[in-house]
Amino acid sequence: MCTAATYKTKDFYFGRTLDYDFSYGEKIVVMPRRFPLTFRTMGSITCHYAMIGTAHIEEGSPMFYDAANEKGLAMAGLNFVGNAVYRDEEAGKDNVATYEFISWILSQCANVAEARGLLQNLNLTNAALRKDLPAAQLHWIIADQNACLTVESVENGIQIYDNPAGILTNNPPFDEQMFQLNNYMSLSPKSPQNLFSDRLPLHVYSRGMGALGLPGDLSSQSRFIRAAFVRMNSVSGDSETESVSQFFHILGAVDQPRGCCEVDSGKYEVTLYTSCCNTEKGIYYYTTYDNHQISAVRLFREALDKSSLAAYPLIAKEQIRLQN
Repeated sequence: MCTAATYKTKDFYFGRTLDYDFSYGEKIVVMPRRFPLTFRTMGSITCHYAMIGTAHIEEGSPMFYDAANEKGLAMAGLNFVGNAVYRDEEAGKDNVATYEFISWILSQCANVAEARGLLQNLNLTNAALRKDLPAAQLHWIIADQNACLTVESVENGIQIYDNPAGILTNNPPFDEQMFQLNNYMSLSPKSPQNLFSDRLPLHVYSRGMGALGLPGDLSSQSRFIRAAFVRMNSVSGDSETESVSQFFHILGAVDQPRGCCEVDSGKYEVTLYTSCCNTEKGIYYYTTYDNHQISAVRLFREALDKSSLAAYPLIAKEQIRLQN
C-alpha cells in the first residue's frame, strides 16, 4: 500500500511512499515538452508541460506513479482496491484510461484550479494497457502550493474532495478517512493535562504522552491518521536541506520494514521507495528500501524542448559514508 503527503515551507514539497511486495522496474523519468503523448481516446498532444516523476516505461511511454510538472502541479496514484469503479467509454465525456490519467492532467494543467476544471467532464475508463495488465484500482491526490484535491472513481461516479490534511493513503474512501480524524482530536504534541479526575494524582511520566492513542499499525487508515498528525505538527526550517529532511521524516513515520506485513507465504510488503519533489525547483529526491542516502534528479537540468525521455534507474544499493 502507499502514503502520499504534501509539505509547505518556503517552497512546496510533494511525495509518496510506494509500499508493495515487488517492483515493476520503475525509473525516475523526465518527460520533456515535446515528447508525443497519444491518449487512448483523447487524441494526441505534441507540446505540453514537462514533468518529472517515477514511472514504469511500457512500449516507450511512461506510466507515472507520481510526478510533478514544470509549473509546480503534482499528482500521485495510490491503491484503492475494492472501491475503485471504472466504466466503459461514454459519449460526450473525456474518456481517460487510468494508466494515462497523471500524464493527461500534468501535461495540460498549471495548477489545482485548472485541474479541477478539467476533471468536471472526466470519465475514468476500464481500458487496460494490455490483457495481462488490467486497469489498476487507484485513487489520486493532486496538489500545488495553494490547494490539494483527492479524486476517486467509485460506484456513484467521480468524486472530487478538497484535501485539507494534505495526506492520502488507500482505503477506505477519502471522506471516511477524513471523518476518522474526529476520533483523534485530543492528540497533541504537548504534554497532556489530567482531565481524568482531579481526585486522582495522575501525572506525566514520559515525553510524548500527548500523542497516546496515535495508531502505530500499518493499515491504511492508521497510516492516514499517523501521517496527518505528523504532517500537521511538523516544524522545520525553510532551507532546502531542512525542508527535504523534514519531508522524509514525515513519510518515515509510515515506513514499512520487511517482515511486518506478510502478503503471502514468505512475501512481505515493504517501502520500495520514498519520494519528495520540490515542485517549484523541479528537484525530485528519493530513497529506496536498501538505500537511505537521498538521491536527486533535476528537471531543469534536462533539455526540456526535446522529444525523447530521460530515464534514471533508482539507486538501490545502500551507500554508507565511512568517517574513519
